[in-house]
Amino acid sequence: MPRKGRVRIVYCCQCRWLLRAAWMAQELLVTFEDLLEEVALAPGTGGVFDIELDGETLFSRRRDGGFPELRAVKQALRDRLDPDRSLGHSDRPTGRGPADAGGGPPAVG
Repeated sequence: MPRKGRVRIVYCCQCRWLLRAAWMAQELLVTFEDLLEEVALAPGTGGVFDIELDGETLFSRRRDGGFPELRAVKQALRDRLDPDRSLGHSDRPTGRGPADAGGGPPAVG
């Protein structure tokens, strides 16, 4: 049986990235409900947006030069928690651009 992981999403309160962090947390919980022990949202400052799994930083907005695509986050979690698991459409290249890849939260407006 695959192990259960703990995800921590550190987001910048000053930048008002709570909605982005919450959306990503919801997507991860739906996709990996049986593989995650918890998904925690941790407020930060200074433009931080990091995603950690069991203390290991998988993605960092500063280090990586931008926000991670949801597809990449899901693939990284799957690869560490249950490499044999299929992610369905998140595993298939679409060729239709980042919006099709689930690259951001829904538009608000």
